[in-house]
Amino acid sequence: MEHIIATSDLTKSYQGNVVVDKVNLHVKKGEIYGFVGPNGAGKSTIMKMLLNLVRPDSGEIYVFGEKMDDRNYEYLKRIGCIIENPYFYEKMTGLQNLELHCDYMGYHDRRRIRDVLELVSLPNIEEKAVSHYSLGMKQRLAIARAILAKPELLILDEPVNALDPEGIKEMRLLFGRLHQDYGTTIFISSHILSEVEQIADRIGVIAGGKLLKEISIDEVHECQTEYIELNTDNVTQAARILEQDKRLSHFDVVDDAVIRIYGTAVSGKEISALLIKNGVGLESIGRKENSLEDYFFRLTEEGE
Repeated sequence: MEHIIATSDLTKSYQGNVVVDKVNLHVKKGEIYGFVGPNGAGKSTIMKMLLNLVRPDSGEIYVFGEKMDDRNYEYLKRIGCIIENPYFYEKMTGLQNLELHCDYMGYHDRRRIRDVLELVSLPNIEEKAVSHYSLGMKQRLAIARAILAKPELLILDEPVNALDPEGIKEMRLLFGRLHQDYGTTIFISSHILSEVEQIADRIGVIAGGKLLKEISIDEVHECQTEYIELNTDNVTQAARILEQDKRLSHFDVVDDAVIRIYGTAVSGKEISALLIKNGVGLESIGRKENSLEDYFFRLTEEGE
């Protein structure tokens, strides 16, 4: 399958500190690729390099099948993006900012402006200067600007920052619609792993500047296992009691209050009764399943 984005040993350092370390990315045409990692992992730096905002120290970048160099900027017309904090002309209205973006991009369908403002739930803003927008409104305007010229590729760095839960849900549905209806390839970073899990086809996990894994969400789900999670007021005593029961030998102490018990046919009711009988108080107990978040933390801990 054709790769819209591909990098080869992409490397970048600042003042002798390696922030991107020989990264080999592969983003397929028409997919939603979730780029996840802790703060400082190198996500934003890589996105800036893809947009020719930052030059790599070494390695190669291919976008739309063409090698990126100092003379090749035409590909940028086919990309919509949000990188870190979006900036606007604050004294102008949102509508005027989008009109200016149309002129800059050479995109002449002004009717599209009204459409994208409706899509991001920012109607009737003709008279309101951007300086009077909330952070959430500015983020919506940034998304409107990113999709305005009907890009083939969206590069979105934390696009749902500052949005409330309802706004996050609206943007999730919007990205899904762009992907399904228009075949837009979306390369998106987010610290909200539950949101990435709901929309992404594949993920790339990065930590310490190194790309640890590229894996499909389906494969992540195949790695998931059921477990019983209990929250207790005495995790040490609870662990001691569980160790004595041969049926409950596979468990992890997650922190000073939580234990996860894996691979058991013993019911939560039986475990609860066992602990209470031995004087261990329970705050909660229930059966759960590993999520993308669990997979992410396991992978990054192994990487460290």
